Amino acid sequence: MADQPTALITGGAGGIGAAAADRFVTGGWRVAIVDRDEQRAKTVAHSLGSSAIAIGCDVSRPESCHEAVAAGIAWAGRLDHMIAAAGVWSEGPIDDVTEAEFDRVMAVNVKGVFFSCQAAVSSLRASRGSMTLIASDAGLQANKGAAVYCASKGAVVLLAKTLALDLGPDGVRVNAVCPGDVMSPMLERQAETYGGGDPAAYFETLLGKYPQGSNARFTQPGEVAEFLWFLAQPGAAPITGAALSIDFGLSSGIL
Repeated sequence: MADQPTALITGGAGGIGAAAADRFVTGGWRVAIVDRDEQRAKTVAHSLGSSAIAIGCDVSRPESCHEAVAAGIAWAGRLDHMIAAAGVWSEGPIDDVTEAEFDRVMAVNVKGVFFSCQAAVSSLRASRGSMTLIASDAGLQANKGAAVYCASKGAVVLLAKTLALDLGPDGVRVNAVCPGDVMSPMLERQAETYGGGDPAAYFETLLGKYPQGSNARFTQPGEVAEFLWFLAQPGAAPITGAALSIDFGLSSGIL
């Protein structure tokens, strides 16, 4: 129905994205699930019923961002909230970073976010809606050995703050959400790729940075989704231009 609020989620078939899609549909919204893996997006959308649609998109291509957002709006007739959750991880010493790897991370984490916002902004002005950009604790503090990723997520944080200033007069709110490690397929791939053949030890090293000590655990996608849901609601009206941590205190300081 045309009066039913609609969210569009890039990276919508991933851990955070799929959990957010489920939360918004549960809350009575329609959701456009945008993802490079269109088949996986279709699986997520099918599980959510007629309130969700899957749209294939390569966010590293600006024209694909615009096409995906246009398809979502054509389906729903409106757009009230956009979540930019598509992202990739990279780590390793700067000596080993190739131009291709640098470009890959920036194309998804920065260019993809920027042009997804650009594609959505006209419709969000019309609905006086909002955007939430998924950054990271690595956008607020340095993560040793992850220079490219940190640079990309720092860019996302300042993009959110700048757009909040630019779009405030139009009634559009923009925030960055900065999760710590989230137990998701992305984190599992991270451990498998960079864990030196021992993903469990990799996870243990990550958890060793948390202030909870032996009680430390990773954030669950559903916990991030609940935060994202709140930010799209009228009760979050004063919140814009913020970089909001959800990381068990990981970014509070050095242990």
